[in-house]
Amino acid sequence: MAELGRLLLKTARPRQALKNLSLYTGLIFSGWLFVPAKFWTVTAAFCAFTLLTASVYIFNDLVDLQADRQHPFKKIRPLASGQLPAGTALFFSLSGILTGLALGWQISYFLFLAMTGYIFLQLLYTFKLKHVPILDVMTIALGFLLRVYGGALAIAAHINVWLLLCVISFSLFLAVGKRRSELTLLQGKTASRQVLGRYPEKLLDLYTAMFANTTWLTYALFTFMFPAFTFSGRALHLITLLPNTFYSQKWLMATIPLVIYGVMRYLQLIYEKNQGESPAEILTADKPLLVTVGLWAVLVVAILYVLG
Repeated sequence: MAELGRLLLKTARPRQALKNLSLYTGLIFSGWLFVPAKFWTVTAAFCAFTLLTASVYIFNDLVDLQADRQHPFKKIRPLASGQLPAGTALFFSLSGILTGLALGWQISYFLFLAMTGYIFLQLLYTFKLKHVPILDVMTIALGFLLRVYGGALAIAAHINVWLLLCVISFSLFLAVGKRRSELTLLQGKTASRQVLGRYPEKLLDLYTAMFANTTWLTYALFTFMFPAFTFSGRALHLITLLPNTFYSQKWLMATIPLVIYGVMRYLQLIYEKNQGESPAEILTADKPLLVTVGLWAVLVVAILYVLG
């Protein structure tokens, strides 16, 4: 039983749960991070979405079973290698999907709709869209966007239009970077991922550069358009004692250099080390990127909840 649990957990790819942290986006930027009712509602939504996405990963491995057995890296996965019985995996996959949707329904009707939309999107991707150039990366990006809106819908939080554009650009950047790394890793073996043959290397380089630029630019515009802070005491009141040279109501813009570095570091990993195939694994394995993301998160929380 313990071995079965280990194989199921490995197939569910727990590192990918990091993507579901995007459900907290609306909570953080709405100023509700330390409102217990809001926080625990989003945390429950995170758990429901994590169960759903983990179950979808298992289902995708079932559908791609034959292709994965021909893949130079995916052939060692529990299903492709034959360690995990297909029938057992199907049972837990369907059970997890239904349980996740039921939890989503209890939390919020609109969260349930977002989760249902995610399921249909993944089915379209698995059976059709992952074989269609451009639409495949747009589908990956849309899945990320549904996570962000799922968390916001659970607590009726507002998503700023510039933040929305930033999320779209960032998710497309990750999706294109994933394809760029796959193209390098599977050089000469594109039969295992036929859609890669439809992406010339120069075209992927162009896409990568395009969305790298739009990611930090839309984030910069979001921070600039973010509502001005009110000087009402706390630590920020001390800043009023500084010379006008340092006076600004756009303190969130101080996080822009970290975003620029993060984008540049991710590009370096894609092109120098070919590590963009799994963004979640990069985030947990690359120390400079992990430190950058951590500093960004701490600075955002400090600006919004301590200085603001």
